[in-house]
Amino acid sequence: MTWQNIIQIAGVRDGAEAAMLVKAGVRWLGFPLHLPIHRAELSDADAAAIIRSLPRRVIPVLITYLDRAEPLAELCRSLGVRVLQLHGEIAPAEIAALRGKMPGLGVIKALVVRDGNLRELTVAVRACAPFVDAFLTDTFDPATGASGATGKVHDWTLSRRLVALSPRPLILAGGLTPENVGAAIRTVCPAGVDCHSGVEDSSGAKSDQQVRRFLAAARAGFAACAEGSHSGGARL
Repeated sequence: MTWQNIIQIAGVRDGAEAAMLVKAGVRWLGFPLHLPIHRAELSDADAAAIIRSLPRRVIPVLITYLDRAEPLAELCRSLGVRVLQLHGEIAPAEIAALRGKMPGLGVIKALVVRDGNLRELTVAVRACAPFVDAFLTDTFDPATGASGATGKVHDWTLSRRLVALSPRPLILAGGLTPENVGAAIRTVCPAGVDCHSGVEDSSGAKSDQQVRRFLAAARAGFAACAEGSHSGGARL
């Protein structure tokens, strides 16, 4: 699995939407389940059925706030996912235990950005880096208490700082849309981006046109970062 130039679309609602995303060129599909605030779009059984139908080249990702190794391993096995995105508070020891149970599982740990919490996030990076494959920065919403999937942009310079200090790749999330994802990537130069509501229409369904625009803008942003790296440009 390559942790580079990842474009993940999260919040798959049904099989038809998953098929549309795959046809548009999305290779990473996120399935949020067992959420403390947001309503899951799918049941576990429906998510498992969609995942079984996906082409092998597509990477299904379980996005969850579960925080214990055994239930996480059971859910990953029942769904058939190859990557797990941990959004809640979870002890590094539980992540280590999960890796022991499922050594082939890719693990992403979310870092929830609030005003002035760079020190806290730095501590989390150092504690969790030995047990994860990548980090993901998302945005806290003080109005709802939601940690991620808020549709809100955070300070990208903070994510850029985390890219520089993290020994693991970093995926950028939080309020990304076809209109801003290119600028976000050029600012942060992350290993990937994650989008949920930013490509949805007024009904909450993913828009084929918006998805394709997002993919094109993200790919252009990654190309610009690569060109800057080759020419000696700095990320910071």
